[in-house]
Amino acid sequence: MSTLRRTFGVDEAGRGPILGPMAIAVVALESRQAGALCRAGVVDSKHFGAGPDACELRARLAEQIRSKAIACEVRLVEVEEIDHYTWRGQLNALERRVVTELLRELAVAHGDRIVCDGATLFSPLRALFPWLEARDHGESVHTAVAAASIVAKDARDRAFASIAARYQPEFGPIAGGGYLNAATRRFLDAYQARHGGLPPEARKSWGNKDAANLSLA
Repeated sequence: MSTLRRTFGVDEAGRGPILGPMAIAVVALESRQAGALCRAGVVDSKHFGAGPDACELRARLAEQIRSKAIACEVRLVEVEEIDHYTWRGQLNALERRVVTELLRELAVAHGDRIVCDGATLFSPLRALFPWLEARDHGESVHTAVAAASIVAKDARDRAFASIAARYQPEFGPIAGGGYLNAATRRFLDAYQARHGGLPPEARKSWGNKDAANLSLA
């Protein structure tokens, strides 16, 4: 049995878009695995940008991470649950609840290091895990957090690609990853005009006024 200390990195992807789920990932690495993944190019997923090439690169790295990590778990938080918490001003509480569940499922022990990306967001989890580190830009410092960011973003990429493919025959491509940009607004306006409401994959709680008034005019 290995006596090397494990580092559990925590990060999310998809908190801000109006379309699709949010993904939260936990990746556990020992030092030699972290070094190998760092040399393979595992850095913060945001460094890869957007577009098909970036998605393919994240997918390849996510596969390497899953093959090398001691543990790798990702959970998709669906739109209905996001809306339920966001309407109540408790989106942070939702993220903390999911992370707590994942850490407990992975049987994190006192000898393990936990590093979460987001100082304000995750500091309250020290009540449950006193040794937890919550820091901003954690993915820039810890390979385990960078790995979690890639796994989460890859899961979010796949989920959004499925949504975009579902609607492409009727509305054409949806660019921009589900964020409320011009392309997404055009899709949502067209969907509303044709079906009389937002699609089920849209967060009704997102930006409140923005979700209720999508027209570019």
